[in-house]
Amino acid sequence: MRAANGTFSALGTTIFTVMSALATEHGAINLGQGFPDDEGPDDVRAAAAKAILDGPNQYPPMMGLPALRQAVAAANKRFYGLDVDWQKEVMVTSGATEALADCLIALLNPGDEAIIFEPAYDSYRPVIEAAGAKAIPVPLSPPDWSLPFEKIEAAFTERTKLVLLNSPMNPVGKVFSRAELTRLAELIVAHDAYAVCDEVYEHLVFSGHEHVPLMTLPGMRERTLRIGSAGKTFSLTGWKIGYVTGPAHLMEVVGKTHQFVTFTTPPALQSAVAFGLSKGDDYFAGLASSLEAKRDLLSAGLAEAGFGVLPADGTYFVSADFRALGFNGTDDEFCREITVKAKVAAIPLSAFYSTPGAPRHLIRFCFCKQDAILKEASARLKAYAKGGAA
Repeated sequence: MRAANGTFSALGTTIFTVMSALATEHGAINLGQGFPDDEGPDDVRAAAAKAILDGPNQYPPMMGLPALRQAVAAANKRFYGLDVDWQKEVMVTSGATEALADCLIALLNPGDEAIIFEPAYDSYRPVIEAAGAKAIPVPLSPPDWSLPFEKIEAAFTERTKLVLLNSPMNPVGKVFSRAELTRLAELIVAHDAYAVCDEVYEHLVFSGHEHVPLMTLPGMRERTLRIGSAGKTFSLTGWKIGYVTGPAHLMEVVGKTHQFVTFTTPPALQSAVAFGLSKGDDYFAGLASSLEAKRDLLSAGLAEAGFGVLPADGTYFVSADFRALGFNGTDDEFCREITVKAKVAAIPLSAFYSTPGAPRHLIRFCFCKQDAILKEASARLKAYAKGGAA
């Protein structure tokens, strides 16, 4: 038999699937996969139910319902001062992962290079490689995960087509500063590259930090594709509603890619998300503050158990150093250890690296869970650290 696609054939089972299966097998609390354990805002879900009953339920416009595209454009203006033409510069996708694929496939040709920052979300590299391009990883270092500009400058070549930036950053919760982003923008402009910005956690930013879209910086408006996610903004990850904002000349090509990937996205869910984006500032501030409180709750519990807890400026995730607990193995081995013995599952941070020298002493916990779950997980880890049963 002829071989299938080499990029995807070579992929193993994801660490998320492995750890979730292990958590189920051992009855562990799963703080590995990044999804909330509530059902999202009542009024947004009610709007979706009404839209299903009222219809229409047939194919919506390929680029997305006008109501949602208008709402995305309005949100860009409201939160970031970006003037966006909803008809030419906004597209709705079936989730942000599809949006990423659409943007990367639309921009990359065989032989191109795309700079990514590691630790990185696991879909980036396979899609880049499936497009025939090469991912050029630049590793970031704990505990502050700052952009290493000497390494970034060295990563640019005449083949660099784009930079893929995730801020706020999964898996480490880093929110890049305006100063860092300004310098990165200068490099992108100097090398005539594009930027694909994964900003799905844009509203999950904590006290003392600000989300700055790269698109708002000098020289970036016409070379940036900005990706958002209703799943993260409204705790409705199963709905798979994403959106892309970008200049018309790029969106025309991204739209053609989308046309042959999913073509459309469920209209009732689009309608409900349009309603959600019009919610008051109190909703968005409350979302961030509630998650910040959960971060603090879990971080305190991890510290009491003996972990070294790293800063987390945003997202659903906090990283922890387990070396003080006396475990001498790798992060992968430690995650398996605590899943079996402490009945708490996490993700090894090295799974998000492809480069040599990835840290092997850090693991990622997800804190977008009910407070009672976070307290129980902390108690189990504390008991494990003291040598007791979970």
